[in-house]
Amino acid sequence: MASKPVWEQIGAGFVQHYYQQFDSDRTKLADLYTDASCLTWEGVGFQGNKAIMEKITSLPFQAIRHSITAQDHQPTPDSCVMSMVMGQLKADADQVMGFQQTFLLKNVDNKWICTNDMFRLALHNFGA
Repeated sequence: MASKPVWEQIGAGFVQHYYQQFDSDRTKLADLYTDASCLTWEGVGFQGNKAIMEKITSLPFQAIRHSITAQDHQPTPDSCVMSMVMGQLKADADQVMGFQQTFLLKNVDNKWICTNDMFRLALHNFGA
């Protein structure tokens, strides 16, 4: 069996690491963002490591578990990796919810960091 392209290996490795950290200790995600990184969380934007981490660490749950059902990765023309993730999450006693998240990863000083991150719960309001 042929090995996966390098961008898929990078993306899959990042996704695994990201959600392991998110589920166990969100504060450890700070190493993945820089002061130039951007996060859009449910349509609200945050820029810079400090603002992103304030948002992530202030989310109103004690425990969370992500289950990844699909992920796709692509190389970009500027040697970055774009990753799209679909899955389900369970926070505290809430019901299981679907989510989608997209990351743009860039190699800075031999370390893959997240320059762009977009997150949405897969909720639909068909009555609106």
